[in-house]
Amino acid sequence: MPIAQARKICPDLVLADGEDLTLFRNVSKRLYALLRSYSWNAKVERLGLDEMFLDVTDMVSYNVELLNRNALQQSFFCLSRVDPQVGFEYDATSFAGCCYGGDGLRSQESLLYLRLLVASHLTLHLRQKIEEEGYTTSCGISTNKLLAKLVGDKNKPRNQTALLALCQEDVHAFMDEHSLRKVPGIGGMITRTLEGFVLGKDPDPNMHTMECSTTVGQVRSHPAISPSSLSRLLSGRGLEKNLGPKVWALLHGVDDGEVKPARDVPTQISIEDTYRGLNHPSEIHRALLAITTSLLRRMHTDLLEEGEGGEEEEEEEEGDDEGNDKLPGHTAAITAKVPSSAPPSRRWLARPRTIRLTTRPYTSPQDDRPYNWGRASRSCPLPSFVLNTSLPRDERAARLVAKILLPLFHKLNPLPPPVDTPSISKARPGHGPDVDNDGAEHDDVVDDDSTPAAPPPPPPGGWNIGLLNVCVTNMSGAGAGVGDIGEMFRRQEEVLREFTVYDPPQGAGELVRGGKIDDDGLNVASQELDDRDAVEEEDGGSDVWDDDDGGDNIPVEEDLALCPVCDRLLPRFAMPAHERYHILGNT
Repeated sequence: MPIAQARKICPDLVLADGEDLTLFRNVSKRLYALLRSYSWNAKVERLGLDEMFLDVTDMVSYNVELLNRNALQQSFFCLSRVDPQVGFEYDATSFAGCCYGGDGLRSQESLLYLRLLVASHLTLHLRQKIEEEGYTTSCGISTNKLLAKLVGDKNKPRNQTALLALCQEDVHAFMDEHSLRKVPGIGGMITRTLEGFVLGKDPDPNMHTMECSTTVGQVRSHPAISPSSLSRLLSGRGLEKNLGPKVWALLHGVDDGEVKPARDVPTQISIEDTYRGLNHPSEIHRALLAITTSLLRRMHTDLLEEGEGGEEEEEEEEGDDEGNDKLPGHTAAITAKVPSSAPPSRRWLARPRTIRLTTRPYTSPQDDRPYNWGRASRSCPLPSFVLNTSLPRDERAARLVAKILLPLFHKLNPLPPPVDTPSISKARPGHGPDVDNDGAEHDDVVDDDSTPAAPPPPPPGGWNIGLLNVCVTNMSGAGAGVGDIGEMFRRQEEVLREFTVYDPPQGAGELVRGGKIDDDGLNVASQELDDRDAVEEEDGGSDVWDDDDGGDNIPVEEDLALCPVCDRLLPRFAMPAHERYHILGNT
C-alpha cells in the first residue's frame, strides 16, 4: 500500500526510517545459518529477510522408519545419520503445535499423517532453537511450498500449524476459502482480471489495491475456467506467456516448485530507493552516491570472507547518510575498514562482474499506471577498482558514480536533441587497460587528471525520476573446486552462451557479446514492466552487457580481442582457449 494511501486511512500514522536494514540482514543471516546447520540436504531457501523454506523430507523419512510402534511416547528424533545420540525425545502419539483440517478420526496407519506428525516435532525443536536466540517464529507444515506458506498464516505470530490434507479433496477445501489475492504467485493484475471475469464486471482500475472479494473456490468452480481458458484470458496483458496451467495448478493447491538449495553467496545484490521526482543533476548525483555507498557496504557484508588481521577495524555508530541517530534500543555498530601495513587476509567469496542501473519516472496512485511503468535498465561490466578493499569505500563509491552510473543514467534518460551532452569522463583513445610489469591490470580507461566536465542540464520540466536501483550481479566464484565432468557437459550449452564470441562489425575492433548495440557502443536493456504477477525468477530481469567499464568504446587493435570476463587484451586466435580456461575454472 502506498504511504499516501495509508496516511489517508490512518492520519495519525507514525513513520520510522527503515532505509538501513543492516541489523535485520545480520539477524536474518545468523538465523539462516542456524537452520541450515540442521539440514541434511542443504535445501534451505530464503524468502526475503524473515521467511525461509526448509525441505525436511529426508530427515522425516529417516525418523519415520526408526519409530517403534510399541513405544511411540518414548520416540527419539535423530538429527544426525552418523551419531545416533544427537537428537531429542518426543511423543509420537500427538502433534506438536496446531493442526488445521482433518476429521480427527484419521489413524496413524496413514503414512502421510505420520510424516506430518514427525515433521511437527522437528519444527517445534527448530523453533525452540530460534527462541533461544531471542526471536519468535511461526511455521506452516505441509507437502509443498504453497500450502506450507498459506497454513503458516493461521496461527501467527508465535505458533505452528500442520495442514492435515490427506487427500486432494482436503486440499481443495483448504484452498477454496482463501481470497484470490492471498495465493502466492497470483498478483494484482491476475486477481483483477479473474475477479472481473467471474463476477461479470470490469476489473478494478486501482493498480495498488490489495482488496479482493473473490475466493479461490469461486474461480476454481466456475464452469468457464480451465487451463486453456485461463491462458486466453490472461494473454496480452504484459504477463508471462501460457500462464493458464500455472494459475490452474495454484488454484488447486499444486506447487511443483522445489526448495532451492542453500547458497553461500547471493546471486545478486541490489539497493533501491524511491523518490517524489528528482529533476536536478545534483539531486541525481546525491541519490546515486547514497545508494552506491549502501551497495558497497552490502557487498562487504555478504561477499567478503572474514579473516585474521589484514585490516584494522574502527567502529562507528549506526546511522544513515545524513548523520541521523542510530536506531533506538540498539548498540550495534558498523565497521569501517582502514588499510593496514599487514597483508590483507580477507578474500571475496564471489566477484560480481556486472553492474546494472534501473530507473523509472515518478508516478502517483492517481496516475492509474502500474508501479513499474516506464522501468528501464542498462548494464555494463563492473570495474575492477570496486573490489579493491585497500581503497576507502567512499572513494570507490564516488568514482563508481562518476565513471559508470552517471553515464548510464544519461543513456537511460537522454537529453532532447539537439542539446550537446559533454562527456562526464575523458577516455584515452587507442588504449586498452594498462598493465604493469608484473602483469597486474589497472582500470585506467578514464583520465583522472582531467577536470570533469560539468553535468548536462536536465531536459525541460526535469527528469522526474521516481526510482533508482543499482545492482551487481553475474557472480563469479572466487575459486574452483573439483567438478563433475558429466554435469559440465550437461551445462555446456548454457555456459557457452554467456561466453559466445561474435565477429565485430567491419572496422570495429572491440569484442561484443550479445544484445543490441546503440550508436555509442552500449548494450540496451530497456523494457516496460506492466506487472509482476507471475512467480518471478530469482535473478530478475535480463543482464545485457556493455563492452567496457566506462560507457565509452575502447578501441582495440583488429588482431586483438578484449576478454569479456577478465578484461585482458589477447591475440584473437587465443580467445577460444582462453574462454575454455574460464569455463573450466567456474565448473
